[in-house]
Amino acid sequence: MNRLRFRQYHLDSHTSGDIPNIGKAFDAKQWQASLREAHADSITCFATCHHGWSYYDTKIGPKHPGLSFDLLRAQFDASKEIDVNVPIYMTMGIHNWAARQHPEWREIGHDGQYLGWTPSVTRPGFIAMCLNTPYLQWVCDQIHEVVRLFPNCDGIFLDIIKQGPCCCRWCLESMQELGMDATCEQDRLAHADLVLTRYYKIATAACRVDDPNMPVFHNSGHVKKGDQRIIDHVSHFELESLPTGGWGYDHFPISAKYCNKLGMEYLGMTGKFHTTWGEIGGYKHPNALHYECSAMLAMGAKCSVGDQMLPSGKLDPSTVRLIGQAYAEVEKKEPWCDDVTGVADIAMISNEKAGKVLKVGQLDSFDTDADMGAARILLESHFLFDVLEEKMSFEGYKALLLPDQIVVTDELKSRIDAYLAGGGKLILTGDSGIDESGQTCKWDLGAELCGKSEFLPDYIAPVEGIAPSFTASPMVMYLRSNRLRVSQGESLGKVYDPYFNRTFQHFSSHQHTVYREEPTEFDCGVIHGNILYLAHPVFTIYRAFGSVIYRHYITNAIRRFLGDDISLTTNMPSMARLNLLEQKNKQRYVLHLLYANRMLRGGSMKLPDGIAKPMQAVEVIEELLPLCNTQVSLKLDKPIRNITLEPEGKELPFSQNNGRIDIELDSFTCHQMVVLHY
Repeated sequence: MNRLRFRQYHLDSHTSGDIPNIGKAFDAKQWQASLREAHADSITCFATCHHGWSYYDTKIGPKHPGLSFDLLRAQFDASKEIDVNVPIYMTMGIHNWAARQHPEWREIGHDGQYLGWTPSVTRPGFIAMCLNTPYLQWVCDQIHEVVRLFPNCDGIFLDIIKQGPCCCRWCLESMQELGMDATCEQDRLAHADLVLTRYYKIATAACRVDDPNMPVFHNSGHVKKGDQRIIDHVSHFELESLPTGGWGYDHFPISAKYCNKLGMEYLGMTGKFHTTWGEIGGYKHPNALHYECSAMLAMGAKCSVGDQMLPSGKLDPSTVRLIGQAYAEVEKKEPWCDDVTGVADIAMISNEKAGKVLKVGQLDSFDTDADMGAARILLESHFLFDVLEEKMSFEGYKALLLPDQIVVTDELKSRIDAYLAGGGKLILTGDSGIDESGQTCKWDLGAELCGKSEFLPDYIAPVEGIAPSFTASPMVMYLRSNRLRVSQGESLGKVYDPYFNRTFQHFSSHQHTVYREEPTEFDCGVIHGNILYLAHPVFTIYRAFGSVIYRHYITNAIRRFLGDDISLTTNMPSMARLNLLEQKNKQRYVLHLLYANRMLRGGSMKLPDGIAKPMQAVEVIEELLPLCNTQVSLKLDKPIRNITLEPEGKELPFSQNNGRIDIELDSFTCHQMVVLHY
């Protein structure tokens, strides 16, 4: 079995053909010294790049015009000599050389315009190729060449795996043969999906033409929940998630908590850059990379850090030092981070696969707003949770969470009914489990549903214990609710309507209209038996507005509902994160505590062409401050023999009563592993 290594170096090499003397300063001994300084045990090197150039002696693709020798072979042999693995990178979805030679292989929209990253022929950038053209066979021939020249490589990394709704001649012919209507957007999208499915089969087979066990990963920048195609055609996952490059610090935990359930190894992938890929001369603070690598370990992942190769063929010395500082710590922690499984109370079903997906604000291109808001609430409130798609097992979880938009099919309802009959609990919010009219729920809520509210926004006044501790006044809810009239269940509070919706005919003040003094007959939420329902799409609202009052309201409701079923409580601040993993073969739990101050820096700015992409404010980490007097209480199934702080090997005192373990740490900085031996 091929096992992923913990300390991987992803070396981008996208280099213009107008740059000369590629690899002129490459020296095997210097390369090896740099890898040792970086504490890297694997390095991904390039066979081909987005510009379309090859970095090895190829008979199929164009070799970089500024390269006079086989650079990939030199990197490969030097790395292998010191037992550093070498996966090989190949570009797939974009290829500028092929686009120039064969413009008919490009993705073309139904309006005749080019699709993809750079539709205009006069703008700099990479060009999207259609995977339904002869391009696919041509590039697969090059994959055959690479795996035969490097049969002992440690995997093939295929990049930019996407297919647009193309109307090139091949796609038009294919749609006609399949009885699809090229004038219909839905058919064009469905056809693109078929093309992508075919791609996975053909490209994976090309990678494994001689070795059926060749590791393969198809990278799209995000692992879509429930996409069986990628699950069937990869050996592992590499979770591209550069916090400052558009993904943010919340994307990776969601992906990791999903991939942990798939039974395959996975890497977290960040970068050394302050922003994103290709930022030459951009560096994040070493403390940021220390935190990001620690977060990967805490979420059960191994580590990958991205860089851009200098044309000289040397590894950038500043990057080597930066990565080396982080990986020196990773190396010490590896024994407690391998072969781990997650421990969780709550299973969050992702909107990405289950039912309709609505992105209210189009705030990013990765997770849905509901998923992101729910994950933030759970992370910031320190619940133990996993992310599932609807076909995964619900066994062992104390509650299922269906955030905001989950359409409950008959099959899903049947599975949830069986789960509830076995003593499980169900959390519904917004439209999850509700029909489009807002009048019927798949389960008995102990309340009557009376359709959608006519008011946007409206207000809620949660009951004592559910309301935030610092306010008792009605609080604004920015998205439309389902009208809920509680009859048998426990009401969680009342809804207040505004005097009117804001229009040009009548409005009040700067934003929304003030609420009426008397509450309506409707309720904001209900607990009925083993079901909790909140009438607003609370997670989408939190994703968009981030107001602390929403987190307190939602968290208080969940804590009231779950009660003693909550396995972990802590006094850690919302900025801190934790995760509980189990190493069953070592008979121990590993509790990961994480803390770093993330600050918003920079701002929205359109920079001159050729300088950088338009900028947005980014979260950065600079100082790592100690977190003091951290208390954690855990309810576990197994009695604990002793607790140690690792990798220090220091014994930690604890108390254990009725299956609950209480611990306290005087202080830790950035990342602490608390190991509970049973």
